[in-house]
Amino acid sequence: MPDLEQWPTGRLLTTAARLVEHAWNERLVDIGVTHAGVIALGVLADQGAMTQASLAQIVRVQAQTMGKTLSRLESRGHVTRVRNDLDRRSHLVSISPAGRQVLDAADDIERTLVAGGGLVSDELRAHLQVVIRELGAPRWNWAAAAAPAGAPVETPDATDPAATVHS
Repeated sequence: MPDLEQWPTGRLLTTAARLVEHAWNERLVDIGVTHAGVIALGVLADQGAMTQASLAQIVRVQAQTMGKTLSRLESRGHVTRVRNDLDRRSHLVSISPAGRQVLDAADDIERTLVAGGGLVSDELRAHLQVVIRELGAPRWNWAAAAAPAGAPVETPDATDPAATVHS
C-alpha cells in the first residue's frame, strides 16, 4: 500500500475523487443510470422543467453533451421532453416519476459508498465547497464569494476537459 501520509493534498483529492466516481458508477449500472444522468436528474428535481440548453449551462457542459445524456434518460423513462410553448424550436425537459425513483436510489448509493458515511460529513462537504468555489471562480467566470453551490454560470469553453461530464 502506498504511503498516503506522504502524498500532497491535491493527489489525495484527485485519487479519492476518481475512486469515488468509479465505485459510484459500478453501483449505478445496477439501476440503469450514469453519473452524468444522476447530475441531470438532480438539477431537474431541484429546479423543475427547463430547456436542454439551460440544463447544460447549469451542469457546465455543452448542449450536445447534455443531449446524449438526456436521450439515454428519456429512453429509460427517467425524463420527459415536451415542446416549449414559449419557443417552439426547443423542448422542456422534466424528471419523470421513474427518474425520481432512480435519483432516490442514487442518493442511497452515494450515502453508503464509504462505510460510516464519510462522504456525507458536513466538514468534508464544507472543505470541498471551498475548493470548488475558489478554483472554479476563475474557470467559470464567477466570484468565489458570491457563487453558491449549484448556481447557474456561463457555459465553459468546449476545449476545457474539466468541463466535460462523461455519460
